[in-house]
Amino acid sequence: MPRYARHLDREGPHNPFPGIKALERRLGCSIPHQMGSNEGLDMPHHALSARFGRAVSELARGYGDAEALGVRQRLSAALGTPLEALLVDAGADSLIALSLRATCEPGTVVVSSAGTYPTFGYFAAGQGCVMHEVAYRDDTGLLAPDLAALAEAANAQSARLVYLANPDNPGGHLHDDAAIAQLREALPEACTLLLDEAYHDFRPDADTASAGAVWPGVIRLRTLSKAHGLAGLRVGYAIAEPEAIETMHKVRIHYAVSSLALAAAETVLDHPIETCEHVSAVIARRQRLTDWLRGLGADVPASDTNFVAVRLSDADMAARVHRELLDAGSLIHRPPHPALGHILRISAVEDALRPGRLTALERALAG
Repeated sequence: MPRYARHLDREGPHNPFPGIKALERRLGCSIPHQMGSNEGLDMPHHALSARFGRAVSELARGYGDAEALGVRQRLSAALGTPLEALLVDAGADSLIALSLRATCEPGTVVVSSAGTYPTFGYFAAGQGCVMHEVAYRDDTGLLAPDLAALAEAANAQSARLVYLANPDNPGGHLHDDAAIAQLREALPEACTLLLDEAYHDFRPDADTASAGAVWPGVIRLRTLSKAHGLAGLRVGYAIAEPEAIETMHKVRIHYAVSSLALAAAETVLDHPIETCEHVSAVIARRQRLTDWLRGLGADVPASDTNFVAVRLSDADMAARVHRELLDAGSLIHRPPHPALGHILRISAVEDALRPGRLTALERALAG
């Protein structure tokens, strides 16, 4: 059985609009007189310049680099990942959709944990996949994907793809690289492991040599939304075998990442100290938040993300607390899946630690 969608198991299709940047690289020279792409290059943008500055208005006029070479070069240098094993797209969400389109046809079985990041299920349904879910390991002090159950289901269902968020969303649990390798070995040969590493930067071993490794049969997804603070600009990247990257390109929107987003990504990647300082501050706040909640008697599993999860006694209590906080103007997250209705997820931002901000939760914990 082929690893990728059968209709893509052929030469092409190829991007018919690789863009001016790619053309300049192939020619080995710049093209100063651009009259062929029908962009708004002569739009003066007085209003845009007045509000955001000239640099933004200049970037807005032209399509971004469809190959995102500048971002990929920086990621390659930082991670030690070959350029051909990197793909940049409009956030991890877009990369989830691309991974499904590249590997699955309608009717194919995919496997995930019941209550994990719901966007995976949303895109899987849109692709016509058959979803098979397995329960979390859910006990006092623990909320973690069950890797053995995921592998068992994948083999029993002849799954084409298994989705795993690691560190986990919404629990925050981290499985180490050895556990991930064991899971990959236990899956069917033609099954792809879609490893969503959106919170990778917050794990304690984020800078180890394996951070940029290309693992056979695995598509690793990362985002610049969390540690790099670019959620509003939608930039993410995949690390995968070149064959997988090439297949994903066959189903990718040409200019999914804007010129502004690419420029912003290059800028933050050129200033890693700022990102490191932010990550350190988040980890410190996460620990303060964890300690405070546990001091109130809350069941808070260990987290290697930028949030903490709180396990309440039942879904009714969690729903009530969530609604009361929302009525008071405070938004935290309650997973929509019934299997995790008793979980609340709180971002490790300074606002969460302000006195009175989580009063409804304090009251519930006090009984």
